[in-house]
Amino acid sequence: MSKVRLFIDHPLASGQAVPLLPAQAHYLSGVMRLKPGAVVEIFNGRDGAWDARIVEAGKRGGALDVTAQVAAQRDPPDLWLIFAPIKKARTDFIVEKAAEMGAARIVPVQTEFTNAERIRQDRLQAHAVEAAEQCGGTYVPEVADLTPLSRLLDGWDTGRRILWADEARAGPADSLAGLAGGPWAVLIGPEGGFSPAERDRLRDAAFVHPLSLGPRILRADTAAVAALTLFQAHLGDW
Repeated sequence: MSKVRLFIDHPLASGQAVPLLPAQAHYLSGVMRLKPGAVVEIFNGRDGAWDARIVEAGKRGGALDVTAQVAAQRDPPDLWLIFAPIKKARTDFIVEKAAEMGAARIVPVQTEFTNAERIRQDRLQAHAVEAAEQCGGTYVPEVADLTPLSRLLDGWDTGRRILWADEARAGPADSLAGLAGGPWAVLIGPEGGFSPAERDRLRDAAFVHPLSLGPRILRADTAAVAALTLFQAHLGDW
């Protein structure tokens, strides 16, 4: 049986005492049925992964004793995922897969055709944490709060280029072989696509590169996975 993994927002070093939140203590003792002395694997997104021994875990919290580092910190490529939220379960799916596939930051945006007017940023961040715990990663991407696409582009650092998954370019998938590395973002639109005004603005921006994901128009959650896969295979760390 593989070790239970937990994200702990606390400095980690050998001999470090680490407090457990009540929910974490309940998960270890009540859900996983682990007893004091059991070893779990913990990470904080900065210091790699560490083995830690359960000292105490109860309803009010608990504590761990950090013993030894088991993996060095591994950060993902400098890649953001920008996407328009869709139905709740499918938005959760996008966040989970982005965390698993190595996005460094996840940015939900509101477009003219976005159905969702608000998100639960804390809930989506928790999904990103759970995905990192389950996939063996040592990094948790930040999930930003919902931002209008127009405002995001107004303040955009043009040194970070955007791969725009443009459904109007449906056809043979584009190759990324000629593009240079560096800071990038992948942009996925809403279920209804971008408005004419948004499309014009994206086309006119020199830092935006339209991208075809193949001959079929993909659902937003499928497009996010396809675009991240394409980036990671050509410009990322796969």
